[in-house]
Amino acid sequence: MEFCPKCGSRLEPKKSKNGKEATLVLACPKCGYKKPEAAEKIEQKVTSKVIQHKPQQFVAVISKEEQKLSTLPTVRIECPRCGNNTAYVWQVQTRGADESSTQFLRCTKCNYTFREYS
Repeated sequence: MEFCPKCGSRLEPKKSKNGKEATLVLACPKCGYKKPEAAEKIEQKVTSKVIQHKPQQFVAVISKEEQKLSTLPTVRIECPRCGNNTAYVWQVQTRGADESSTQFLRCTKCNYTFREYS
């Protein structure tokens, strides 16, 4: 990293054209100072690469077997549908950030999902 001797700003690599030949020089974005010998010192190639992702890469598919895994914490609460007293629990911020989150519960026996507002 080098700095401009005139204003002290950080010098940035820029392309400079001399006829048909393009070279890379260090230039100051504020005052326009160009370091002349920078072209010989910089041996890096400036390349850009565009990466395009397929929509399938962003979609997470959860199979039936993975849905059966019980990785959520459980609480003792009565299921309104079957009367079971154990349910998985998780919280989601469904309303504004200044309001409390909604607690979702899923019965471990019948998989009925219900919510509890705080």
